[in-house]
Amino acid sequence: MRSLLSSVASLAVLFAVAKPALAAVPVWGQCGGNGWSGETTCASGSTCVVVNEWYHQCQPGAGPTTTSSAPNPTSSGCPNATKFRFFGVNQAGAEFGENVIPGELGTHYTWPSPSSIDYFVNQGFNTFRVAFKIERLSPPGTGLTGPFDQAYLNGLKTIVNYITGKNAYAVLDPHNYMRYNGNVITSTSNFQTWWNKLATEFRSNTRVIFDVMNEPYQIDASVVFNLNQAAINGIRASGATSQLILVEGTAWTGAWSWESSGNGAVFGAIRDPNNNTAIEMHQYLDSDSSGTSATCVSSTVGIERLRVATVWLRRNNLKGFLGEMGAGSNDVCIAAVKGALCAMQQSGVWIGYLWWAAGPWWGTYFQSIEPPNGASIARILPEALKPFV
Repeated sequence: MRSLLSSVASLAVLFAVAKPALAAVPVWGQCGGNGWSGETTCASGSTCVVVNEWYHQCQPGAGPTTTSSAPNPTSSGCPNATKFRFFGVNQAGAEFGENVIPGELGTHYTWPSPSSIDYFVNQGFNTFRVAFKIERLSPPGTGLTGPFDQAYLNGLKTIVNYITGKNAYAVLDPHNYMRYNGNVITSTSNFQTWWNKLATEFRSNTRVIFDVMNEPYQIDASVVFNLNQAAINGIRASGATSQLILVEGTAWTGAWSWESSGNGAVFGAIRDPNNNTAIEMHQYLDSDSSGTSATCVSSTVGIERLRVATVWLRRNNLKGFLGEMGAGSNDVCIAAVKGALCAMQQSGVWIGYLWWAAGPWWGTYFQSIEPPNGASIARILPEALKPFV
């Protein structure tokens, strides 16, 4: 590059007197925030608004175009925030060993530890999403609409009752990706029957939350929508009329792809006779949103990937619940998680947030928040999560 610079040195004077300004930031682009080194001047007709400490955004407005020179909020502050109604962690284990059905308790799968629940309740957390495997509850030999396996059902009830006995919320999470016994679930009638039966088992417990299905994928959004609607109908018909229901979309219910996946076009029509259903989305912060890398794209990726979903929720007058988020324990990821949580609490549309994940069998998994020494305990818990409890 040095040879190019020397060959055009004689032109330097011309550009010195008429150096063009950097392009203004377009509407909805980033114009500031902690660590931001890009342009801070918004395009004409928009103003740089401090969304939170980590993210300033050019938003349409009648006022004059400004830059982000205003002071940031304090490092621990999130102004104009409303605390989540539901805040906690996923509890994994009972869905493990998915290739061994029914599997053996203690060998192929396990239930969450009561001591883990106690730990997080003492931290101020109040919601626990308990993953389980449908094939263990509804053995393939008798089918989706057949009788439940009583031992597995009793295991689920035991941990659910322990959680709700702590005055916390237990989210029932069939962790099956809208599959059963290796096949995509397509029958709305069978799925409605299955959910009617399961909800009947828990209808008297007002602190149970029904999560219709974890992360459907490679299924048309309209098919997933119809199955979710059937589940709502079955749950309410069981007499479980007071509990919150969470519905999830296709494409792993990703927030960043909520519109592009087709979910946005259909889920606005979801109907609950008791008006107590929220849209559950998941969001990871690595390059492909898979949650398999401890490297986050940037310190602002959390805010950026939730933006479209937040606008959609507001436009459709619906509430959102971020059922999974995870990231590495490093400065960039911690800033990204904090930025996302602050933006969610400022939005007025997100009612819940859960970290992925606790569970007794994670070992050295980089997103484990299982006490006492899961990888996310040392930094993610005190720096990124506790400020938003």
